Amino acid sequence: MGGAGERGPWHYPVLLRESLEYLALRPDGVYVDLTAGLGGHAGEIASRLESGFVIASDRDAESLRLAEANTAAWKGRIRFFHGTFSKLPEALERNGVAAVDGILADLGVSRHHLSSAERGFSLMEEGPLDMRMDRSQDLTAADLVNELPERDLADLIYQLGEERRSRRISRAIVRARPILTTRRLADVVEQAVPRTGRIHPATQTFMALRLRVNAELDELDELLRLAPGRLRPGGRFVVLTFMSTEDRKVKQAFQALARTGECKILTKHVVRPSDEEVFENAASRSAKLRAIERL
Repeated sequence: MGGAGERGPWHYPVLLRESLEYLALRPDGVYVDLTAGLGGHAGEIASRLESGFVIASDRDAESLRLAEANTAAWKGRIRFFHGTFSKLPEALERNGVAAVDGILADLGVSRHHLSSAERGFSLMEEGPLDMRMDRSQDLTAADLVNELPERDLADLIYQLGEERRSRRISRAIVRARPILTTRRLADVVEQAVPRTGRIHPATQTFMALRLRVNAELDELDELLRLAPGRLRPGGRFVVLTFMSTEDRKVKQAFQALARTGECKILTKHVVRPSDEEVFENAASRSAKLRAIERL
């Protein structure tokens, strides 16, 4: 794996240039990367600091260990924290700060997760139905797939995955139980709703299960509630989303903050990756960046 700034198959920080521009980094500033992943964004932020530092937080302890190795060159400027978005106050308190100059959250799934079959995120790899970003928690995707009543499972796939064929999929899953691996689940869904385009028909089902296992939308709600109040005047909050459900939440929260006069919106129009970035890293194609500044 490459160090900070290197772009290899494991390590490609999405919308990097744009993220750094909207954070408006100061050499003496204090910043938080709430989705440290493999350390791509955090390392780049740290490389631009002098007396300041960045708190690199992630809910996945394994990713944090890899991030620490990848950003060893900036060891004195990065402080690591294991926790979810809702632990933001604790992350700041532990590092002796009440407010910061910038907060970054990249809501995309880490390529480390997608490429590690044993983590159970990818429908293209054979692995256990896990999908936990924090493997210390109990709930797994297998629990949902094999234990939820058919109607509840259909509602989950419809609401979180925005999958219109959720009832047909749920019925097929219940009939095929027990389902213990990712490939088996993908095959069951594909048999129930055959492929009609390039996207695998199980994609939205996998997304719904992942969101529920990790309570991602609940955590995003907490982040949008907590983060603005933890910014210093002039501090920036930058969020990268990859799904319409998340982007709507961010857009609406930022609009509400602008109406109260607490913050101003910096991205009148959502920022998307350049054609060059999408060519180099296809996973970035659905990324959207929004940013606000604390007044």
